[in-house]
Amino acid sequence: MSIVILFSLALMSLALCLAFARLFRGPSLPDRVVALELFSSILVGIIGVVAIATDVAILLDVAIVMALMAFMATIGFARFLERGGPRDD
Repeated sequence: MSIVILFSLALMSLALCLAFARLFRGPSLPDRVVALELFSSILVGIIGVVAIATDVAILLDVAIVMALMAFMATIGFARFLERGGPRDD
């Protein structure tokens, strides 16, 4: 099981680095918002895998709260863009 956990953490770390690169390179603001949502979703996954690996149940609560906050931030950004926020596309 530890090999699977290490493999999944390695893949998620790679995906986190790629999402971080898209966050900085993204050609437009909507692309960066999507990259930020992906970044937070990967972090929630990493926290979940660490919770399974360490057998600490409180980390699952942290992951749930983080996922809800990321969702609310995405909704806020989408509302901002919908109402005519600055766009560079």
